[in-house]
Amino acid sequence: MRSREISAFAAEEEKRVLSLRPVLAPQHSSYGDHPHQVYDAWPADDPDAPLVILLHGGYWRYDRMHLTPFAAYLSRQGFSVLLPGFRRSGGEGGYPETFDDITRIVDTLPEGRPYVLAGHCSGGHLALWCAARGLLPQDSPWYSAQLPPAVLALAPLTDLDATRRDGLSEGAALQLLGGETRFEARLPLVDPLTLLKDAGSTGVRTVLLHGEVDEEVPLSQFADYAAVHRDLETVVLPGTGHYTLIEPGAPAAEAVADTLRRLSGERGAVRPPAEDEPEETGQP
Repeated sequence: MRSREISAFAAEEEKRVLSLRPVLAPQHSSYGDHPHQVYDAWPADDPDAPLVILLHGGYWRYDRMHLTPFAAYLSRQGFSVLLPGFRRSGGEGGYPETFDDITRIVDTLPEGRPYVLAGHCSGGHLALWCAARGLLPQDSPWYSAQLPPAVLALAPLTDLDATRRDGLSEGAALQLLGGETRFEARLPLVDPLTLLKDAGSTGVRTVLLHGEVDEEVPLSQFADYAAVHRDLETVVLPGTGHYTLIEPGAPAAEAVADTLRRLSGERGAVRPPAEDEPEETGQP
């Protein structure tokens, strides 16, 4: 997922987290007819438990399986969790299919329930883009005035132009938008930073959480986005890299769960698991 040299610390973190055994969800369903238009669900026993829709990363190319351990972890913290798949770059996705699927996910899967939209890395980009759909031209098929109640972006890619400039993941941003000849025309419709520059806010409660020593997404992306989003909340975790945010049980993952509790509101529906509660296991 990277195209540059990283430190031994970052390499070990990436290997440790991405080699975790996938966890099977207790429920699976679909939101469309395409094989990628599916989702995994970890429903809470409490019908009033906060709902989290979790968008996976992987530079818009990779599937959701690496995020299943983290989704299962959040379910043990008292959340109902939906982990959707979507059409991806390099296959039958990219522009516009990936964005078509993301809009269908957020427009249909919550079924009227309050929720927090969370995403990691490129999933963070998609979550921030969802928050900015009200800033799109009203004749865009992706425009909507019905926005997520709250967004938590974890180490997100916020700037597709910088992602292209820095050659992240061997041209992932170019692949997403269909190559150099289409990039500039499509960028304003799908880039969170570009959409924000004039408006200054999406109007959606948004928290951007990242690790201080993230070597996967340049820290300038976080700073540049924060500079134009006037009511953004930023949380920086010292000594934390890119992948530890989604490592079940790590202090960074606990901080993510705490932030989700806060964003979900003071409804008293989320509790940490009791010490004697068994943890979920699954087979890949």
